[in-house]
Amino acid sequence: MKSVILLLCLSLVAGCGGGGFSGTSSLPAPGSLPPPAVLSTGPEACASGSAGDFSCFGISLRKRVPLEEMNGTAGNDIWGWVDEQTGNEYALMGMTNGTAFVDVTDPENPMFLGKLPTQTVSSVWRDIKVYEDYAYIVADGAGAHGMQVFDLTRLRNLAAPQTFSADVVYGNFGNAHNLAINENTGFAYAVGTDTCRGLHIIDITIPNNPMMAGCHSIFSVHDTQCVSYLGPDTDHADSEICASSAGDRIEIVDVTIKGATVSLSSTMYAQLAYVHQAWLTEDHLFLLVGDEIDELNFAVPTRTHVFDVSDLDAPVYVFAYDAATSSIDHNLYVLGTRVFQANYTSGLHVLEFDNLANNALAEIAFFDTFPGSEAAEFDGAWSVYPYLPSGTILVSDISNGLFILSLQ
Repeated sequence: MKSVILLLCLSLVAGCGGGGFSGTSSLPAPGSLPPPAVLSTGPEACASGSAGDFSCFGISLRKRVPLEEMNGTAGNDIWGWVDEQTGNEYALMGMTNGTAFVDVTDPENPMFLGKLPTQTVSSVWRDIKVYEDYAYIVADGAGAHGMQVFDLTRLRNLAAPQTFSADVVYGNFGNAHNLAINENTGFAYAVGTDTCRGLHIIDITIPNNPMMAGCHSIFSVHDTQCVSYLGPDTDHADSEICASSAGDRIEIVDVTIKGATVSLSSTMYAQLAYVHQAWLTEDHLFLLVGDEIDELNFAVPTRTHVFDVSDLDAPVYVFAYDAATSSIDHNLYVLGTRVFQANYTSGLHVLEFDNLANNALAEIAFFDTFPGSEAAEFDGAWSVYPYLPSGTILVSDISNGLFILSLQ
């Protein structure tokens, strides 16, 4: 199944996460505005269902940075960094040919600071995470790329955009599809590598000296989130846990002892097509799951699956939230009681939950980064980063670049 997805992505992409709102019926439809020849770059407040060329509800465009302004072609992953010394905020945007660094401290006047080129060749898939003041970047389908390590403090006080090189390249794998970091422990987890099909575990407690720490390899893993467990399951108190999206299942793993990891549970569900990515609520009671191709295989609306994981050894399926769109979901992240979703052709969608045990999940805002279509296709919003202290939201769009947004 994964090979089918990769072929689809290559053919379709390479050519190219509190209001009290109780439902989606009164929101204007994403994709209702026809795409103009040149999209606006903002700033544009969301008013009467649009922000310039983009359909919206409750989210304004602070600025859009086109790919060509970042010396890029197609976009992919997005992450953020805050310089604790200066307070400046940055977008780290993956592109097929490298990683762009953009200062978004003033969201209406972003500054492109330069690019770290790919270590090998261009790739549709690039993934970026941050630990302390370092970015860690992997790529898939790019040969012996390894993991680039880049000191983000090099972005301070730049007078002109730079072409950077990596400070260190970790070479214990060539390709990796995704990367997770538990910032509390200083361990990184690369997935989809050519040396460990599950979790390739890396000690980054010395940020510029990554060292392999283990391999958990029961199922092939597409993405994962690894946390210092704070949930109610006393059997696993004070453990480090990874919730892995493993294609045909969800796997929960205890990775506390890097050389003796333990698979706690393996969970499937009805109408499973491809478990792509998942994120825990902050209390670690629930897991929200995105299935990348159920919209294609089963003709369902954009769907988010919710699991009760209060017992890590026996997760329980609670319900599926069906959105009022038909686009494919891609990446989601949780902040407080809100879920920020990058849903390909229908863009960014923000959901809010109360009691997930009672199916209390509803959309409160959206911003369509890909005007003119919400078809179940692999284009549009790839990912979202909602964790900047200012509240600025970053979205990466495959065709339309970096979006700097804010909730109204």
